[in-house]
Amino acid sequence: MSDLLWDDVQHCFDLDEMGSLPDVRVPDASVEDWQAVLDLISASGWKCRYSEGEVVMPVPRAEAVLSRPADAECPDLRVWLTPDVLVIFRFCAPEEIDFDVDLRELQGQERLDVFCGFLRAVGRRLGKAVLMEPEGDCGHPVLRFDVEADQVVLLAGPPVS
Repeated sequence: MSDLLWDDVQHCFDLDEMGSLPDVRVPDASVEDWQAVLDLISASGWKCRYSEGEVVMPVPRAEAVLSRPADAECPDLRVWLTPDVLVIFRFCAPEEIDFDVDLRELQGQERLDVFCGFLRAVGRRLGKAVLMEPEGDCGHPVLRFDVEADQVVLLAGPPVS
């Protein structure tokens, strides 16, 4: 069963409204939460690639990547949920887990279900909300994994015409 129906949330995946790369984040995180997400990715069997700049390397422990020097290049972790659905984690700060998705890859019910399944897996593993916000519009989420409801919920209705 789907958390959300495409017809109800299609506006949240509109490139003109959201930008192509909305911000997805888990606020109030810790190094331990980051490690839990890395462990989830490892256990899931999702294809992934960790890199620092152009250098691809094995995924390090969260503590190591988050304690790099301030002037070091920001690493990223690319995780393919399916061959056509990619999320990219940025290791900017221990107190917030953030990642990007490309809305062009999330069109239709099947891909929405994949994305919601991922948000649910992360939220369940951490016992925390996972928020999706328009690109650069922190503080105004349109979707959220709700821990108490144990599902992804819609927070914003379609724009008024």
